[in-house]
Amino acid sequence: MVREPREGGRWYERTTDGKECDWGRVLVWDPPRHVALAWMIGVGFVPNADPALASRVDVTFAEDDAGRTTVTLVHSGFERHGAGWESIRESVVNEEGGWPRILEGYARAAGG
Repeated sequence: MVREPREGGRWYERTTDGKECDWGRVLVWDPPRHVALAWMIGVGFVPNADPALASRVDVTFAEDDAGRTTVTLVHSGFERHGAGWESIRESVVNEEGGWPRILEGYARAAGG
């Protein structure tokens, strides 16, 4: 996954063969505290360029007293995707390739 580090920037996936698939746009870029992204992948995991049909992903970072960081991810507004939105929520929240796997990879990369 690639995020352009600015509000309005692209959020996309680049495959090993160099192909790109847009996932959405950066809504908030406030390092080191918060990033918000428009999830513009519709039912059937088809990209949808209409921002009115996008859900929202908010990621916050909070340092605790021990110098560790708590990362909180909230993906909301699934119903904006229209009929069948429940399948998107199920895939990204509960399935092996969804947010749990992505967050585990992030934790490994961060040394956690």
